[in-house]
Amino acid sequence: MTSARQAAADAIDAPGTPEADWASWPALGSLPCATPPAGAVVVVAAHPDDEVLGFGGTMATLAARGSDVQVLSVTDGEGSHPHSPHLTAARLAEIREAELRAALGDLGLPAVRPQRLRIPDTQVHRHERTVRDQITARLYAVQAALCVAPWTGDLHSDHEAAGRAAAAACSASGVPLWMYPVWMWHWARPADPRVPWDRAARIALPAEAAARKASAVERFLSQIHPLGEGEGNAAILPPEELAHHTRPFEVVFR
Repeated sequence: MTSARQAAADAIDAPGTPEADWASWPALGSLPCATPPAGAVVVVAAHPDDEVLGFGGTMATLAARGSDVQVLSVTDGEGSHPHSPHLTAARLAEIREAELRAALGDLGLPAVRPQRLRIPDTQVHRHERTVRDQITARLYAVQAALCVAPWTGDLHSDHEAAGRAAAAACSASGVPLWMYPVWMWHWARPADPRVPWDRAARIALPAEAAARKASAVERFLSQIHPLGEGEGNAAILPPEELAHHTRPFEVVFR
């Protein structure tokens, strides 16, 4: 592992910023507001659950107004527990696909069938051109009004590579791009200079959309609960992490 990737992994593994710190930061509540445009929206996720954590409430809002929401899963998330003796990578991929479908149903999108690119988990950076081409094709196919993807500064290699691929696809197609952070809320601090706050915008969630998102997040049992005893089975998203993603608003970079 390179020193940069090791540093990123260390930042994610380190104790995170409590949600109370974010909630008490006035600047977070005064971000400019964003409203998705009318038309089809393509939501890109590096792993099944990223799209719900970062943008699920807005997806519920889009579903309620009848918008065409497309979901593109870059990996199947099969690498979340590489040292678990209880589940093979193939079985975990099946579980995570089922969790995502259930979550989309909770968001009001039961008919959506995510496009699975099946790029190897943790290896998206090696396949960015393929991912870019697939995103570009989907943007053209649905005449997308907006693409939403993981933030390129999230300090998770797959998130950043998926975001770069989406940025390249949007540059080629002329489709606007919004990016959602996931791990940033863990490793960053209020007013953190590593975060482009000047590009950040806040999307308020109606009460029903926030409730739908909360239900959808709970579908990812493989990520929010241990798979069993032992370090290799630890929860990826314990309660302190989920707290960042169950607010009555979401944040994107534009």
